[in-house]
Amino acid sequence: MEFLQLINANNAIIFLLLFTRISGVMAFFPFYSYGSIPMNIKTLFAFFVTIFLFPNATLQIQNFDIITLSLAFVSELFLGLVSGTILQIIFGALGVAGEQISFVMGFSLASSIDPMTGVNSPVIGRFIMLLALLILLAFNGDHLILIFLSKSIGYISLGGFYPDISVWHYISKAVANMFVLGFVISFPIIALSLLSDVIFGMLMKTMPQFNLLVVGFPIKIAVSFMVLTAVLGSMMYIFKREFLDALNHLYILF
Repeated sequence: MEFLQLINANNAIIFLLLFTRISGVMAFFPFYSYGSIPMNIKTLFAFFVTIFLFPNATLQIQNFDIITLSLAFVSELFLGLVSGTILQIIFGALGVAGEQISFVMGFSLASSIDPMTGVNSPVIGRFIMLLALLILLAFNGDHLILIFLSKSIGYISLGGFYPDISVWHYISKAVANMFVLGFVISFPIIALSLLSDVIFGMLMKTMPQFNLLVVGFPIKIAVSFMVLTAVLGSMMYIFKREFLDALNHLYILF
C-alpha cells in the first residue's frame, strides 16, 4: 500500500529525471562508458542507483508541460556530458602521450581497436590507457564519481542544471593543457628518441658501414621499452594527480 502511494505524476517525473542523470554518467564518464560493458548491465546498474538515490531527489518544476519536461531531460543529459568531458580530458592527455610514444618508437602503424573509444589506437597508447583504467579502479575513482553524483542531487535540483561562463573557461583551458600534459607524460621517451637519433647520426658519419635499419632500430626500440618501464609509475602518478584535480573541479558545476 505504501508503494502504491508513491506512484504519482510527481514521483514518476522525479524518477525519470534522476534516471536520466545517472544514464548520463553511464554514457559519458570514464570507466562507466567503457564499450565492453554490456548495455543491459549499464541500464540495470543505473536503475538500481536511481532507486537508491530517489529519496534524496528534489524537483522544482511546477508546470509539467511537454516543453518544460523536454528541457529538463536535456539539462540532465547535458550535466553528464559536461562533467564527463572534464574527466575524459585527462584520458585524452594519455591518448596524446600514447600517440607520441608509439610514433617515436616506430609502432604508430601497429594499431588495434580501442574498446573504450571504438577507434583505432596504437598498441602502446592502448596499453597506457588500460593501465590508467586499472589505476582508476585502484584508488576508487569509480566510487568518487558516484559520490559526486550523489552530492549533485543535493546541490543541483533535477532539471535545473545551467552551466555558467566559468565552466566553459575551465573546459577550454583544460583542452589546451591536454596537449601540454600529454607532452609532459611522453617527454622521457621523446627525449631518449632524439638522443638516440643524434648518436646514430654520429655513428653513420664516423662509420658509414653501420647499418641503421638492421642494428639501430632494434636498439632504439629496446632502450625505449626499458625507459618506458622505468617511468611508467611516474606516468600513472601524474594521471592520478590530474584526475583527482579534475574531479575536485567538478564542483564548480554546483
